[in-house]
Amino acid sequence: MTRTALRTVIGAVVLTVSLSGCRGPSGGQGPSASSPSAAPSTGRQSPSAQAPAYRVTATVPLGKNAGWLALDPDTHTIYVTHINDNMMSVIDASTRTVTATVPVNNPYGVAVDPGTHTVYVINHADNAVSVIDASTRTVTATVPVGKSPYGVAVDPGTHTVYVTNNGERTISAIDGPTRTVTATVTLPEGSPVARTPSGVAVDPGTHTVYVTNDPDEVSVIDGPTHTLTASVRVGFDPTLVAVDPGTHTAYAANRDNVVSVIDGSTRALAAKVPVGNNPFGVAVDPGTHTVYATNSDDNTVSVIDGSTRSVVATVPVGKGPGPVVVDPGTHTAYVSISEDSALAVLESR
Repeated sequence: MTRTALRTVIGAVVLTVSLSGCRGPSGGQGPSASSPSAAPSTGRQSPSAQAPAYRVTATVPLGKNAGWLALDPDTHTIYVTHINDNMMSVIDASTRTVTATVPVNNPYGVAVDPGTHTVYVINHADNAVSVIDASTRTVTATVPVGKSPYGVAVDPGTHTVYVTNNGERTISAIDGPTRTVTATVTLPEGSPVARTPSGVAVDPGTHTVYVTNDPDEVSVIDGPTHTLTASVRVGFDPTLVAVDPGTHTAYAANRDNVVSVIDGSTRALAAKVPVGNNPFGVAVDPGTHTVYATNSDDNTVSVIDGSTRSVVATVPVGKGPGPVVVDPGTHTAYVSISEDSALAVLESR
């Protein structure tokens, strides 16, 4: 099975099957606009005595194969896609209840523009993005993008939506107000394996876009000019990526059991933090600089102290943890649990 096909399987079931036996050597060095001057440090894995304890405080039942999720920090609303049910669940985080479902065909990644309360959902099979009005919970537009779109992220300052097209080497940039594709960024061909972009995140302070690619890179794109500015070698088969806007640091989950830390100012690999088996999702609490990484084979979440780059807690959350988001107002993490068809609520105490 090719890595592209494998990643499509991951998207279809959100890691409900074990992928540990599919690992292999990473691909060759791709073009790099920045490379670290010294070997990156390795994150420590010694819990701090002063670190808070973390536990699952609630579980919200959902539809089949809970998939990608996004959060609107202003309304404390969570959006979860369900590829098998062709719908998106709307969850009130304060009451931890499902308040609505929205029909969406073959939904994968989801993102929210908090300034306009607009939700963007990938239609993987249709090569499109559904635009949903959060107030009416209806699809108001469908924007065609590239082949087999996968991940999506929003720059709230420019209202630009970035979509990774997993079936080709491109990233589509959508202008939110006009709902049109205004630019397409094409990545250079990889060697020996062609790049397949998947996860995407935006640093709103610098308008920098981070994209994970097979077999071992994160592409760094300047949002205003839509140009590739760096290719950072990370771990094997990076999946999802998240940004801490306060420190301008990007975190990528890699299937060789590490979270890679990218310094946004130097655009270089700064550290690798060992976590659990087969990490997939990653999210940052910007208020505490805490990083959450889901370990799909261990059914756990690794909690990382961003300042020390060390794991301070490992929390069991349920079978098949996938994507994760954090509510910055309450410092609560929400984890999509595919095999349990649920949303786990993770809090410190």
